[in-house]
Amino acid sequence: MDRIYIKGLDVFAYHGVMPKEKRDGQRFVLDITLDCDLSRAGRTDRLEDTVDYTAVMDAAVQAMTENSYDLIERAASRTAEAILRAEEKVERVTLCLRKPEAPIDKIFDYVAVEITRERKDIV
Repeated sequence: MDRIYIKGLDVFAYHGVMPKEKRDGQRFVLDITLDCDLSRAGRTDRLEDTVDYTAVMDAAVQAMTENSYDLIERAASRTAEAILRAEEKVERVTLCLRKPEAPIDKIFDYVAVEITRERKDIV
């Protein structure tokens, strides 16, 4: 299985348990790993034989912004499912959803969840 990486996709959205998070929103950062077969694209050098990175990013941004969830676990899961629906060549997606501005009274870089979903997991 081959991999495509999309690192550091910034999205402004309204996820979180605290009322301020739902009201004011915050920045989220996504690292996306796409498992797929790239052998055909490697042979043909044709765009239509690979994964459309723009479609993947568009699906991720839309999934992150169209609804508001309490948990980043839910936001990550919905985003991974949206990516699988948007790009049929992707067999598995691993998504790390970072929340660098979580309202926690500590010094930290970010909190994050990482999930993996496969095509067979989506309904």
